[in-house]
Amino acid sequence: MKSVPKEALSFLLQLQQNNDRDWFNDHKAEFKSIESEMKDFYKEIELKLQLHDQIEKTKAFRIYRDIRFSKDKTPYKTNFGASFTRRKPELRGGYYVHIQPENKSFIAVGFWNPHKDDLYRIRKEVEMDAEEVKEVLQQKELKKYWGEVEGERLKTSPKGFDKEHPAIDLLNLKQWTFTKKFTDKEVIATDFAETIDKHFQAIRPFFDYMSSVLTTDLNGVSLID
Repeated sequence: MKSVPKEALSFLLQLQQNNDRDWFNDHKAEFKSIESEMKDFYKEIELKLQLHDQIEKTKAFRIYRDIRFSKDKTPYKTNFGASFTRRKPELRGGYYVHIQPENKSFIAVGFWNPHKDDLYRIRKEVEMDAEEVKEVLQQKELKKYWGEVEGERLKTSPKGFDKEHPAIDLLNLKQWTFTKKFTDKEVIATDFAETIDKHFQAIRPFFDYMSSVLTTDLNGVSLID
């Protein structure tokens, strides 16, 4: 079973303290070796996901930062990250893995930046029947592995929605995400890929609900040809 190499965390720690091109170029061979091991780790996660989901794309994010419009001109990210995209248009939601030293690693799932039409459709579903999604969010395994739904919220009710609606706490969400943090010790454990996969399996009822909502109209008629 593939795992996160200890060297990945130590390299990132050094990079935090030496975030410049000269240092990075001097350690390029070490980086390429670690990067290859991290891609093997992502592949391990993808293989596990494919046993219970349908992933159409795995993306390992580059270490290089886009500094064109940023005040922070450090050239390199100080983390490794990868996303796993479910098959569209039938399946919605996504998975993300973030590896960063000093106990800053985490995994995340859900809808980080939903299209405005998708967000409106979700809100209309909640407006009509909030009980179904509430039941999903309270499922034992989901709560055990992920806790509560997170995300940015509107300070007021969405336009066209009643601010007195009993589910206004869900209607106000601009994102629907879940996050789980891990210590460095947990990250380099040999069974970390398996731990991640258990979390990803536990979110499936939420993804199934959202996929059902986002592939149908308000009358429940499929939008997929």
